[in-house]
Amino acid sequence: MGNAKKGNTMFILYVKNQEYSKDFYTDILEYEPILHVPGMTEFKLSEGVSLGIMPEEGIRRIMGNEVPNPSKGNGIPRCEIYLFVDNPDKAYTKLIEAGGKGVSSCELRPWGDYVSYGADPDGHIIAFAKKHE
Repeated sequence: MGNAKKGNTMFILYVKNQEYSKDFYTDILEYEPILHVPGMTEFKLSEGVSLGIMPEEGIRRIMGNEVPNPSKGNGIPRCEIYLFVDNPDKAYTKLIEAGGKGVSSCELRPWGDYVSYGADPDGHIIAFAKKHE
């Protein structure tokens, strides 16, 4: 990957309301972000992998009119975050209690994981998975 620093990756979600999304992800991840400033919130998911939360308006100002305004896709699933957790049922319930939308309760999926699916307040899909034993 050219000059990219190996081992460090950040996925950034564009959100309507940074503060609301920060609170939502703090609730479902059960820990505080490592960075929270106007325009960016970051959660460390694992060593070298972070989840960023950026307001739609902030990225629109950066990208200008070169790409469609992200707010036009709000509520439409635009990505999936697949998280391995100890208890997918509990995580699914917590997502709904935190203001997310339940999509599919836990079940054993054909690929061998026990997984539930929900959506965050902006429509991004979140899967809570556990390897089937």
